Amino acid sequence: MVLKKFLDPFRLLKGEEREGMENASSRKPLIVVGLANPGAKYRGTRHNVGAMLVDELARRAGARLENKVRDTELVETEIGEAPVIIAKPITFVNDSGKSVRNILRKFNTEPDRLLLVVDDMDLNIGRLRLRAGGSSGGHNGLKSVQQLIGTGEFPRLRIGVGRPPAGSDPIKHVLGRFRPDERRVIDDALNRSADAVEVIQREGLDKAMEIFNRPA
Repeated sequence: MVLKKFLDPFRLLKGEEREGMENASSRKPLIVVGLANPGAKYRGTRHNVGAMLVDELARRAGARLENKVRDTELVETEIGEAPVIIAKPITFVNDSGKSVRNILRKFNTEPDRLLLVVDDMDLNIGRLRLRAGGSSGGHNGLKSVQQLIGTGEFPRLRIGVGRPPAGSDPIKHVLGRFRPDERRVIDDALNRSADAVEVIQREGLDKAMEIFNRPA
């Protein structure tokens, strides 16, 4: 018996599933950018949860980020059977707009294919909130991106890091590291965030919002 050397993987799928994968693979890449402050001093701090998610996505994809665009480390790979660019600026959070603008220009991509990942003090620790657009909500990284790319109409994922105790300095809070009990919650949130990116790739942003905006 002679076997065909090559098989079209889409022929092995049911009609709806095949159509969804074909549509996903033909779209422009989703660009996932996780904001963070650079350097060992800030590694693992609350302000850096965006970069932590990018690291988790790279780990799942078996990919390695490199400095391919000015002010940015990134890698082109696939998530959910569709192309994705995962990136983290090597600028400070408050100056992230330059990096994001450079990425969009390099890949000739519109803001609606951007997913910006940031920390959020107004959300309980570990809570996720996906939105298709909106204001900066006082987050200086979001504000920088909106100013430099000229719009706030791009998807964003906020990861809750919780408020500091009453009377504490909020800046010290976001620049501080998670306690061991908090780190377990954040690790779970990062796993769910990576799952959310996979759902966005396969089923779209609306479906991901439906699933992951609910309390865990």
